[in-house]
Amino acid sequence: MEILNYAFMQRALLAAVLVGITAPAIGIYLVQRRQALMGDGIGHVAMTGVGLGFLLSWSPVWMATVVSVLGAVLMELIRWYGKTRGDIALAMLFYGGMAGGVMFINLAPGGSNANLTSYLFGSLSTVSESDVTAICLLAAFVVLVTVGLRRQLFAVSQDEEFARVTGLPVRALNLLTAVTAAVTVTVAMRVVGLLLVSALMVVPVAAAQQLTRSFAATFAIAVAIGVSVTIGGTVTSYYQDVPPGATIVLLTIAAFIALSVLAAPLARRRARALAAAQPTADPAECKIPATRGAADEVGV
Repeated sequence: MEILNYAFMQRALLAAVLVGITAPAIGIYLVQRRQALMGDGIGHVAMTGVGLGFLLSWSPVWMATVVSVLGAVLMELIRWYGKTRGDIALAMLFYGGMAGGVMFINLAPGGSNANLTSYLFGSLSTVSESDVTAICLLAAFVVLVTVGLRRQLFAVSQDEEFARVTGLPVRALNLLTAVTAAVTVTVAMRVVGLLLVSALMVVPVAAAQQLTRSFAATFAIAVAIGVSVTIGGTVTSYYQDVPPGATIVLLTIAAFIALSVLAAPLARRRARALAAAQPTADPAECKIPATRGAADEVGV
């Protein structure tokens, strides 16, 4: 294939595959916890890390990882202790992250908002070898956590009180989930972009749930959808010269719509099969009249 003749596309495709695996892998737990927009909040905070990376002449990916992890931990602490003022604190954290990113990147030598655009919406040509190395290491961490601790994370995501009663370290697992989500955001920002990564974490999971309710099956189908749309979006972006992040997200939404349409007749078919399997009621002539039964009970 012609596309594989270019080193930058080889790097972009590798990054796309890793993003397609990691985003739904952590997204399934966020959906279960009803924190579907957590990735979006972390993406706002990560902008400060990108700006600091340019300002300090350090890798924006690694700096964004550090800042995102700190932001995710702070978000969890606010969720635990924030009570009624927690939403205001989160709003300040998110918008402060955006403002910090813009400010730091403009203070950096030769920096401008144009440098930030590729991190906000993704860019194929700017994925460097150092970015690929960082993405591979971070993706390995995400897969290790989401697959190796899937039973514990699922239990906490479903019912924190029950998980606590069974002896699981609920707060530690919640923190680990938040940190893993933060790492996933930085993995995906070079391909999808910080402002669109949340869609890739949530929509493939929602699409997979149209077909199945089993956790294992949902996990597998969501990852398959993630890999398919990231590869498809990356290839489409190369040939049609369109933004990769927007293309990937639109393909993901299209997959959700297609599976929703497909799931409707399947659900009706399952309902009919279930109804047919139910035992039928006794024929009318076999039923004992209510008045007769009452008379028998009193010895009439």
